[in-house]
Amino acid sequence: MPVSLTDPSRVAHAIINIGALRENLRKVKTIAPKAKVMSVIKANAYGHGLIRAAGGLIESDAFAVARTQEAIELRKAGFTQSIAVLQGFFDQDELSIYGKLALEPVVHSAWQVDLLERRTRGYPLRVWLKVDTGMSRLGVHPDEVESLIKRLRSCKIVKGTISMMSHLANADALDDPFTPHQISLFKKLGESLDGETGIANSAGVLGWREAHAEWIRPGIILYGISPFAGKTGQQEGLQPVMTLRSRIISIKDVEPGTRVGYGGDWVAGRKTRLGVAAIGYGDGYPRQARSGTPVLVRGQRAPLAGRVSMDMVTIDLTDCPEAEIGDLVTLWGEGLPVELIAEYANTIPYDLVCGITRRVQVIET
Repeated sequence: MPVSLTDPSRVAHAIINIGALRENLRKVKTIAPKAKVMSVIKANAYGHGLIRAAGGLIESDAFAVARTQEAIELRKAGFTQSIAVLQGFFDQDELSIYGKLALEPVVHSAWQVDLLERRTRGYPLRVWLKVDTGMSRLGVHPDEVESLIKRLRSCKIVKGTISMMSHLANADALDDPFTPHQISLFKKLGESLDGETGIANSAGVLGWREAHAEWIRPGIILYGISPFAGKTGQQEGLQPVMTLRSRIISIKDVEPGTRVGYGGDWVAGRKTRLGVAAIGYGDGYPRQARSGTPVLVRGQRAPLAGRVSMDMVTIDLTDCPEAEIGDLVTLWGEGLPVELIAEYANTIPYDLVCGITRRVQVIET
């Protein structure tokens, strides 16, 4: 069927369902009703659009981003919520921005405390201290917590109480004894703290109720995706927010024995009806998605045939005889969990949604 050149659905496009985003936030709040929610919208909101997602998550108690520039964009867009910057500041110039924009730095290293101590004038700051309870990434050693909190309390520009956060390293493995160890250590460290605490990420929110503290930090689950291998967000009561689609631009019949795609890896085992959809790794669809990876055509699953190209994928439409040129093809999302596609591509769903490129048109619903 003909599609207008101005129709964003004519080419590879991502449908972002803001209503689903709101519903997922409400679901999270029912799981941890006593906790405040710091919605994680780093990395362009996991590929869903920073400003767009922040608008859909406006009922969050706070936002968390990875980098200062993300926080600046949120303030420029008019968002007034508390914003925690997980990587914190790098120098005095950046620290000045935090004060002017009322951003909350996450202090994860002693050298950042040194910078705060040197600043005797300026806008007051609320800070988070990050402690490494076992991730071995960012965070101060547990033995340093007491002394660093004393130093932070003495800083002239630090206001209010000092809050503390940490990050769970393996909470998506529900039988891993290391997660209870992390939670126990974190709670012990927080006993002498007068500020608030938070350690639960998405897996912690869903799978470890004992990790719920004054704050929770959901990320991937807000976008309707499960943090657990072998499970989908829908199985957790979540709704998919992103649906990636394109259209069929070619259909042809080939004989048995015909090789398809780069390298000729896929060989037709029967008379085959092949469709070509206008999407490829140049759009963020994973090149490593193997033959047999399902797509949806007219609500029916059909497998990829051959390697993913930069701009196109080839689909075996033999069992979809009614498919026509112009038909929509769903690559993941509504009706086809992104978690399943990640399994076929030997990656994680985070990687897929974060990898959507700029030439993919976005349609907000």
